[in-house]
Amino acid sequence: MKNYTKKIAWFFFAFFAIGVSLYPLLYGYLAYIGVDEALRSRKTVELLSSVFWNTGFYTHISFGGLALLVGWVQFSKRFRNANLKRHRIIGKIYMIAVLISGLAGLYIAFYATGGIIAKLGFGSLAIVWLYTTFKGYQSIKKRDVQKHEVYMIYSYAACFAAVTLRIWLPILSAAFGGFIPAYRIVAWLCWVPNIIFAYFWVRRKNFAVV
Repeated sequence: MKNYTKKIAWFFFAFFAIGVSLYPLLYGYLAYIGVDEALRSRKTVELLSSVFWNTGFYTHISFGGLALLVGWVQFSKRFRNANLKRHRIIGKIYMIAVLISGLAGLYIAFYATGGIIAKLGFGSLAIVWLYTTFKGYQSIKKRDVQKHEVYMIYSYAACFAAVTLRIWLPILSAAFGGFIPAYRIVAWLCWVPNIIFAYFWVRRKNFAVV
């Protein structure tokens, strides 16, 4: 029964990671046909016409989607141990994607809908994502495999905020009767519980908590 539950959890984990990683294609298609997605529709005309903001936005979602897409397979011990060279290549792709997406995300966080609360929430997420990924890279360069795995668990927990945001946002929008109050809450709710979950997962695996 335990293995069955684990397989179901793994299936949904992979399903949501892959599904949400393809969101940038939807954004691109909507932009192509001239339709603004819900989030973009709440931006000012001046911001939507900004080359810098648009570059930051599409860079963030594109490379964030790539990180989400390739990162989940690294948590399969069987996949990882079958080919360590492949694991390292995917890891490098993930880290480069995080660096680019995280910096772009930090930039666009200053323009987040919902004011200072949302800006701080998404800005903090970008910093946590960049920091944990950097520490994961630093750890593996020092050949500290256990610490590397710990930091990468935290890193992907932050990355998975792209998924939890899309789960929570419609629920909160319905509960609070509007997008703005929901977005202020989800700016924190999309990632803080993920990090807490990662903390207890690390403890359960008897890793050194960092």
